[in-house]
This record gives sequence, structure tokens and C-alpha cells, in this order.
Amino acid sequence: MELEITWMAFIMLILASYRLTHLIVFDKITEFIRKPFLTTKKISPTETKAVPKSKVGYLLTCYWCTGIWSAILLGLTYLWIPDIAKYLIFILAIAGGQAILESFVGVNIKRTALYAEETEELK
Repeated sequence: MELEITWMAFIMLILASYRLTHLIVFDKITEFIRKPFLTTKKISPTETKAVPKSKVGYLLTCYWCTGIWSAILLGLTYLWIPDIAKYLIFILAIAGGQAILESFVGVNIKRTALYAEETEELK
């Protein structure tokens, strides 16, 4: 079996996998999925941190681990049922590209604001 995939489809799968991974590991909307597998640990008198209770909890909080499973899920879905997968991949790819752009722009906007504040303080 020879795998034929266009560069555009490959890039869209990468972006979709990135966004799905971020959605599972970091986003507030999927916290209900992670919560049963996490516990809180006191790291200082005033600070607590959510830590995994099990390997599933570790999987849901590890960006690298979840990234592998997201890639497998999206890749196999694209290969086995492309008529359905293409819509999900399309939406996640747009969101993934937007998230990358927003991270870059957001960091630069914050940096510019910080430089402006520092300049004002020097005056």
C-alpha cells in the first residue's frame, strides 16, 4: 500500500493535530475531561498544582503524549473515512493556524507594550 497525500493535506493534518492537542491539554472547555484524572498537590503554603493521578491523567496533561495520539487519531480518520475527516481537519487546521498566529502577534503586542512602559519610566 502506497500512501499518497498532498502537501496541503499534510500541513492541514499538522495544524489540526496541533489544535486538537492544545484543546485536550490546555483549554478550559475540555477541563471536565482532565479533571477526574487529576488531583491537587500543595507546592507551597499558598499555592496548589493539579497533578496526574494515573497514566491517563499524565496522558491528558502531557503535550507530547497527547500530540502522538491526536496525530494517530486524525491521520487514521483521514485515511479510513476521508469524507468525514476532511471537515474536522479543515476546521481544526484553521483554528491551529490562527492559534499560532495569535501566539506570535500576542507576544509581540505584549512586548511592544512593555517597551512603551519602560520608555515612559525612563522619561
